[in-house]
Amino acid sequence: MSNSLITGLLLVGIFLFLIITIILRKGRISMKFALVWYTPAIAIIILAIFPKLFILLANMFGFQTISNLVVGFLFVILFLIIIALTVIIAGQTTKINLLIQEVSLMKKKINDVNRKS
Repeated sequence: MSNSLITGLLLVGIFLFLIITIILRKGRISMKFALVWYTPAIAIIILAIFPKLFILLANMFGFQTISNLVVGFLFVILFLIIIALTVIIAGQTTKINLLIQEVSLMKKKINDVNRKS
């Protein structure tokens, strides 16, 4: 594996890790979302630190070149992030619907109490 590919992956992993840390400290993202992004950043850093692991994976999956494995790996990471964020959004949608129903019931009770008075 070429040194430029290792250096590039290491820089991308560290950059992603630092950006997520800065955004998390500013309070612009919750820890739940930060963990979704920290996971691929750490995975990229680990694979850059241990390039023999990349070679082993490339041979195991039948990739001709390491760069093709890197691109495939990044696509898999992006799909996993999309799935994780979709699950989080679905959970938030359920909570929002429940809150809307509870607020509507409370408004109805308040209106009923006001009408009786």
